[in-house]
Amino acid sequence: MNVCIIGTGYVGLVTGATLAELGNRVFCVDNNEEKIAILNRGEIPIYEPGLKEMIDTSRRAGRISFTTSIAEGVKDSAIVFIAVSTPPKPDGSADLSAVAAVAREVAENLNGYKVVVDKSTVPVKTGEKVAETIKRYSKEGSEFDVVSNPEFLREGSAIYDTFHPDRIVIGTSSQKAADLLIDLYKPLEAPVIVTDINSAEIIKHAANSFLATKISFANALARICEAAGANVEEVTRGVGLDHRVGDKFLNAGVGYGGSCFPKDVSAFISITEELGYDFRLLKEVERINEEQIDYFFRKIKETLWILEDQKVAVLGLAFKPNTDDMRNAPAIKIIKRLQAEGAKVRAYDPKAMETAREDLPDIEYCSDPYQAAEGAEALVILTEWNEFKEMNLDRMKELLHQPIVIDGRNIYDPERMVELGFTYRSVGR
Repeated sequence: MNVCIIGTGYVGLVTGATLAELGNRVFCVDNNEEKIAILNRGEIPIYEPGLKEMIDTSRRAGRISFTTSIAEGVKDSAIVFIAVSTPPKPDGSADLSAVAAVAREVAENLNGYKVVVDKSTVPVKTGEKVAETIKRYSKEGSEFDVVSNPEFLREGSAIYDTFHPDRIVIGTSSQKAADLLIDLYKPLEAPVIVTDINSAEIIKHAANSFLATKISFANALARICEAAGANVEEVTRGVGLDHRVGDKFLNAGVGYGGSCFPKDVSAFISITEELGYDFRLLKEVERINEEQIDYFFRKIKETLWILEDQKVAVLGLAFKPNTDDMRNAPAIKIIKRLQAEGAKVRAYDPKAMETAREDLPDIEYCSDPYQAAEGAEALVILTEWNEFKEMNLDRMKELLHQPIVIDGRNIYDPERMVELGFTYRSVGR
């Protein structure tokens, strides 16, 4: 099947690559000429394990191409995915200007029946607006259907998630469109939910908001456990083994970040307010997440006391491991707070240092964890990369000016760290 993906950000690029891997002919479109040039040189503008290799294979087989022309992609495709950015506005609502612009351009290039798929995370009723826009700007008699097909990818494991989805959600009132999407995804052998378009749009926001709620709940438990002298990991394990709850997304730490949870929680609050409902539970989820940065920074400051002119080593910049994504990364806020107190920050991340330079231009970037730690008063861990779990801690202790580790991701065993001679602070333990 011929497929057009408009938008080569994280979602668009992963979707295009995996659909090409399944044997489809995929046209990836973006109005960013520099990004398309990078892709046509065989380079990948984001880091995702396995993505480059998959695209290289499909490129050699002639199954994937990159262009700035929507007309080219739409003309030769049966299905057109809209996967452009929907960033938050200052009030928390989603900016849909890119979706609207793409819908209009798709309308102007229709040349037969097309299924237009909203892959971007959009507020409920966006599908209706996309359909109105296409009808308004297309030639009279043009045939098309609009579908909501939200993605549920986790950065760092997006390839696996695409090939092993928990479910595929297809929101449409058209059986013809639903059948085409079902056929496209048939090789994945995954459960398919066909629903109305408004329900499909709410499913994505509801799912991410619920997962963010679990994270904030775990972080609130961490605060309670510290006050009670309990261990949050034992508490969340005891809670998570209940099959009604589950153990996923119950890890306490420095709070959630990334492009999805902060944006989607904020957008869902805005959506529900427009619908006349005050979603106070989600507002509290946001507040707990924001306070987690303050809580962890106080832990650093209480441990070191005076931060002025102190060297602090930070391991981990990306909001999670196996990605170079710095969007809403807790490391940004924590490092800026350290700098505001006069600390000199040395940092290392396996993949995110180039990306981090835009938000954090005034820190020292190091070639490995040991260089970052050399002569530092403390080691602060903000991303749970496996590389950090496997470090030589005896060597790290020798390099640090003071053997202090402040662990925002609970990657080490507290008793072992004390045995090794570290002053060790973690979250909720």
